[in-house]
Amino acid sequence: MANYPQLDNSSGVWNLRDVYDAVMGGYWPNFSSKGIAGGGNTPSATSVIQSVTIASDGNASVFGDLIISSAFRGSCASFVRGLWCGGYTPSIVNNIDYITIKTEGNAADFGNLTASREGVSMTSNSIRGLAMGGSTPSVSNIIDYVTIASIGDATDFGDLTTATGYTQAQASPTRAVRLGGYTPTKIDTIDFVEIGTTGNAVDFGNLSQARAAIAGASSSTRAVAMGGYSPTVRNTIDFITTASQGNATDYGDLTSATYTQGGVSNSTRALSMGGLAPGITNTIEKLTISTGGTATDFGDLVFSTSQLASCSDSHGGLNDGYQGTRPIPFQENGGDLGLMQGNAQGIGFVNISSTGNQQFFGNWEVTAHQGAGVASKTRGIRLGGRSPSYFNNIGYVEFATKGNGADFGDLTQDVAYANSVGNNTRGIRGGGQAGPSVTNVIDYITMASFGNAADFGDTTVTKAERIGGQCNNNSRGIFAGGGGAPYTDVIEYVTIATVGNGTDFGNLLSATSYNSMSGSDTRGIMAGGLNPSFTNVIQYITIATTGNATDFGDLTVARSACAANTNRVRSINSGGYTGSNSDVIDYITIASTGNAQDFGDLIAAAEVYNTMSNGHGGLVGG
Repeated sequence: MANYPQLDNSSGVWNLRDVYDAVMGGYWPNFSSKGIAGGGNTPSATSVIQSVTIASDGNASVFGDLIISSAFRGSCASFVRGLWCGGYTPSIVNNIDYITIKTEGNAADFGNLTASREGVSMTSNSIRGLAMGGSTPSVSNIIDYVTIASIGDATDFGDLTTATGYTQAQASPTRAVRLGGYTPTKIDTIDFVEIGTTGNAVDFGNLSQARAAIAGASSSTRAVAMGGYSPTVRNTIDFITTASQGNATDYGDLTSATYTQGGVSNSTRALSMGGLAPGITNTIEKLTISTGGTATDFGDLVFSTSQLASCSDSHGGLNDGYQGTRPIPFQENGGDLGLMQGNAQGIGFVNISSTGNQQFFGNWEVTAHQGAGVASKTRGIRLGGRSPSYFNNIGYVEFATKGNGADFGDLTQDVAYANSVGNNTRGIRGGGQAGPSVTNVIDYITMASFGNAADFGDTTVTKAERIGGQCNNNSRGIFAGGGGAPYTDVIEYVTIATVGNGTDFGNLLSATSYNSMSGSDTRGIMAGGLNPSFTNVIQYITIATTGNATDFGDLTVARSACAANTNRVRSINSGGYTGSNSDVIDYITIASTGNAQDFGDLIAAAEVYNTMSNGHGGLVGG
């Protein structure tokens, strides 16, 4: 990477590619990110706002004052503004105050919550702030939201899974999680919402211990819960991977058991500030988010404070700007990981840009084969399948973390042998074998949001016996061939962002089923299959136009039911059936024409299904 000026030195010329790499790689220089704590008890209620520079150990300084002296408030921040909401003064209030983070001084009025409450928790990305739960004085399940850049009252977002007070919330750029709390018993439940939508929260998993009044912090990938009370004061530090679902992992300890403290973070470091331990303390402790362990001394607050609310201009919800980390390296051509399934449950992977044999990734959450696959840049998703009966299960894995799959939701019908397309937002399943009959149903999911599929439309031909895989650009998805005898040569397309029926595109060179599909953002590749004998033919189309397929070259081995993966530059075809199972992996360069070359071998010879990659043609611009 080229040398570039620092944030505190405006001289020099920025290369925008270097800026993006630094931002998304997590090494953008970040010298002045602030952790800010406001209000609380000392033991009387205070309005004082205190701040620290998160990256540099040291004591807090006075920033200014909130509008009111109050405790048990919620707080969140964008890059520009910090907000405080609700609280106890000693009456319960609905006030929302704000500050401009780069300018020390007193808070100003922002608006009001939809209902007065204390013990509310706030979190945010760079656009929206969410206020979750609280007490009115009875516990509440309310989720409100505000647009941080626009002064005004909060709007109803939805409901938590259970009414909860004295809870904690954290965020990635897309997802907000609520951790623990009081219902009035202490709870260990975690639920989540997608910040950019509205709606009710969904169950995520559980903390390692039931507790309330914890402090939270986050990177773009992890949410951290520090300390808390249940029924004794705790020093436990847990984390969850925000983009997944599952139970929290205990991975460290505070130096002393503490609750009602503030928590702040940048992309690498979490701070626990003040609190009750059991007396009111001024201690600030630090923790490296990626590793955990025992927290160490950072410095001291201006004065001992508990029941304070805190925020920062560099927390994990702001990864879409300058402070974040990224779980996988960014490449112009997308990712390089290709996943495929060649046995009842196991998932294998290859690095597409290299050559070599398949390696083990993990297992699906259910015994499944003959499903279809879609993928975003971060998540691979299996659609349906059979084992041995047909089912509607949807499972997912995170590309950045090798391991087992987890439940995502359900398709609109039990189906296997379907095809699939998608971009970075939406995954689409088209047709397939629905039990004893074939189907023309198309349904879709939003890949960032767990839940069931919704109806999209119908394919132009009712057909099954097709192998799932991406052949699409960011706006258009292609379905080609398929069917039991008689096979079809029909190519059709859907517009991914809309809903509706398939539209005629053109025709394959010959009627073919069990063909594999892949491609770049400009060219779609169809390889192998049955027509009715095993074929080695590779053919291609230009996705943005319509028309018939053109000959590309030949596979190294004529076969059906092989799996295709792509990184937009190279397409690989893995395994398949030649009368017996094959372990062959071969590859082509998509932009050229010519015959496939040897890549390596599968772990075991197999017909291969559930293929997906984090670099396919639908991810450009997504």
